[in-house]
Amino acid sequence: VNIDISDKLSEALPQFAALIVIFALLLLLVVFRSILVPIKAVLGFLMTLIATLGFSVFVLQDGHFIDFFGIPEAGPLLNFMPVLTTGILFGLAMDYEVFLVSRMREDYTHLRDANKSILSSLKHSGPVVTAAGLIMISVFASFIFAEDSTIKATGLSMAFGVLFDAFVVRMTLVPAVMKLLGKTAWYLPKWLDKSLPTIDVEGESILNHIEDNIDKKVRKY
Repeated sequence: VNIDISDKLSEALPQFAALIVIFALLLLLVVFRSILVPIKAVLGFLMTLIATLGFSVFVLQDGHFIDFFGIPEAGPLLNFMPVLTTGILFGLAMDYEVFLVSRMREDYTHLRDANKSILSSLKHSGPVVTAAGLIMISVFASFIFAEDSTIKATGLSMAFGVLFDAFVVRMTLVPAVMKLLGKTAWYLPKWLDKSLPTIDVEGESILNHIEDNIDKKVRKY
């Protein structure tokens, strides 16, 4: 039974990962009105996933630092760990991505300065991502002290995954890549922009409507 379950999960993992990556690309394309930003976000998630699974193999399967983490003995990875890791890390990674990049897009829309938008995002949204990452790392790291080896292995993998994604990918690589891309990061063909539905994530249309009403009343009086 365990062999059959492992085979089924292994077969489903590529389809599961491909499905969420495709939906993420489409959703981020609509939200950020950019081609390169969604691709960058998904590539960052794939980097986090590969690093997490590699770390899990390095510690849990190959036996490095098992005494430090209190793991009884090295062994194969749990059959459901790759699927579980993919799902949870994807949700957290996209949360951190939206926290950072939505602020960049908001400031870029008003200032049309890519560098200032990056600095503003790190100043205002960076602490939010840092705090959220530290909270999730603490939660998952607490599982390492559990007696059950399954919970211990899962907590170790997830804690490393959140650490890598929040501080290496989102807080380091994302601003660096956005800096290198500059204004190109927000490029979207006009024909594609017209065909995509408009989703006002930051409430810009409401703010513009309020500002227009205020201007009309000021001119009236």
